[in-house]
Amino acid sequence: MQLFLLQADTTISKAAPQMQSLWDILIKGGVLMIPLAILFVAAVFFFIERLIAIRKAGKIEDNFMSIIRDHIITGNVAAARSLSKNTFHPVARIIDKGIQRIGKPIDAIEKSMDNVGVLEMYKMEKNLSILSIIARIAPLFGFLGTIVGMLQLFKGIAASTEYTANTIADGIYVKMITSATGLIIGILTFIGYSYLTAQIRRVENKMDAAESEFIDILQEPTR
Repeated sequence: MQLFLLQADTTISKAAPQMQSLWDILIKGGVLMIPLAILFVAAVFFFIERLIAIRKAGKIEDNFMSIIRDHIITGNVAAARSLSKNTFHPVARIIDKGIQRIGKPIDAIEKSMDNVGVLEMYKMEKNLSILSIIARIAPLFGFLGTIVGMLQLFKGIAASTEYTANTIADGIYVKMITSATGLIIGILTFIGYSYLTAQIRRVENKMDAAESEFIDILQEPTR
């Protein structure tokens, strides 16, 4: 009975597929896994770098515009300028430019504030295009690796008669690793890019709302 169980265990262990680690699978992808790894590291780096910068740009006190309004309505422009100048936020920099232009026509004030807004948007979108590029080219690198591998596989099949259906299937499986890796990197990078873009739009809405509120404040009668 023990001999039968030992034989059964041996049969089961032989029949069970050998588990492979993720690292072993990735290594089988070949030399084109190196640029894919570089693209992945670059995507993670620029995502984190932009995420920190955008979140920093999105933080401002809720009562900032209320304080600015009180200062301007009471004629204390210097205090309003001091507050906006010492607040490190895109909204504050836009308001600071508007305060500097007080006394000029409303259209001129709006144009000056819009120009600052464009510069602030450029700062937030800096390096964001790199994520877009990685999201596009990572799948292409993956497909290239698969194509090169398939060409090598078919060349080997044509030159030898020792290939079986199992060896061909195993070869195709290995060559598809780069495609799967490239697609995964591209998808994750695109998700990160879309998330950051949405966060930038939120900050942009804050800047637009603050600019409109500031123009309204200038048109209110002073106390």
